[in-house]
Amino acid sequence: MMGFVPRRLLGACCLFAVLGAPALAGQRVVVLTIDDSIQPASLRYLKRGLETADRGGAEATIIELNTPGGLLTSLRQMTTAITGAERPVVVYVTPTGGQAASAGFFLVVAADVAAMAPGTNTGAAHPVGGQGEDLAKTIGEKITNDAAALIRSLATQRGRPADLAEKAVTESLSWTEREALDKKLIDIVANDRAELLKKLDGRTVKRFDGREETLHLGDPEVVGVAPSATDKLLSVIAHPNIAYLLFLLGLVGIYFELSHPGAILPGVLGGVAILLALFALSVLPVNYVGILLILLAIVFFIAEVKVTSYGMLTVAGLVSFVLGSLMLVDSPIPGMRVSLSVILPAAVVVAAVSIFLLTRVLKSHRTVPITGAEGIVGEVGEAVTPLDPRGRVLVHGEYWEAQADRPVEVGTPVRVVRVADRRLDVEVVDKGPAARD
Repeated sequence: MMGFVPRRLLGACCLFAVLGAPALAGQRVVVLTIDDSIQPASLRYLKRGLETADRGGAEATIIELNTPGGLLTSLRQMTTAITGAERPVVVYVTPTGGQAASAGFFLVVAADVAAMAPGTNTGAAHPVGGQGEDLAKTIGEKITNDAAALIRSLATQRGRPADLAEKAVTESLSWTEREALDKKLIDIVANDRAELLKKLDGRTVKRFDGREETLHLGDPEVVGVAPSATDKLLSVIAHPNIAYLLFLLGLVGIYFELSHPGAILPGVLGGVAILLALFALSVLPVNYVGILLILLAIVFFIAEVKVTSYGMLTVAGLVSFVLGSLMLVDSPIPGMRVSLSVILPAAVVVAAVSIFLLTRVLKSHRTVPITGAEGIVGEVGEAVTPLDPRGRVLVHGEYWEAQADRPVEVGTPVRVVRVADRRLDVEVVDKGPAARD
């Protein structure tokens, strides 16, 4: 039985439940970390983090950002997710030495609160082609103007200088954290997350739809959202070095299966590797001339085994392979290129494996059969019955019907000349029984 509760105490408890509980529930901050190029995996991770903040009633979501840039398609969807989030979003460029370049600058401008750590920079958001080249005049103007319009819209809605934000797109301007703060492109400079939370506490934030909210972050619970296994897998696969190695592994696996039919496992692994590589290459700036050069290198390696070129085809294959690998993913962002330290060892390994496999295939094709009817041709046995011209012979411990071109006595050594319809054609061995050389 419940004991007696004074009315005043009961009323106070009810008032606390109504007013106090929401305040305590709001003392929570969700933290995401994007420390890679902007790509589909980044988008998946961001959406999941924002949904976690919305479901948990977090006071704010902090995105700790360090990126060299990335894909415009993923970027647009990420800015849409940020501006449409139920809870305020803070983009914090960190750690010292980090950057929010190119696509990352759009995320900074799109945030409810933009912050940077000392020693970081942002900007340089001019669009370039898939291989880092300047775009053709007409298409270049269209894409640049489209990106400039997007950054102007975001900056204007967030109360940031639209003209300066646009120059990051049209003139590739970039700013340090102090320059960005002085020009009001960002709102806060903070040494670390703890200082950032202190500066956010009590700050009134204007949301993208015009609403104003005041952040209460006196002593918040920090909830970190780590990338899921799928996010990590997609992010790893989309790394140029990994995509490149998967592509090569797929080629070698499929080539092994074609040269050794029935092995199954190499073909299966090669097929899976090729599919994963195609996914990664679909989100990376790929030059298809690079792919053709790599395939041409494989052709050179195969030709080396069949053509006497004194190693010239192998050299040509290695040169073609290295050039194709360098051209495969050629981005203006160093972190989105295939490393030369990966290309050179891979070229040597692929050349060696290709030549080794093809040599084994040719060797097996040239090997004289040693089993079955064909394998008995050239073997020496002896007549067990007179051959005049037909009789029986013993070869390899087996009795065969045989015929000779002249009479043969019992015990005479004979050599198999050919096999026809389960009958042997034999000839007399003049020097006695001996195994075939």
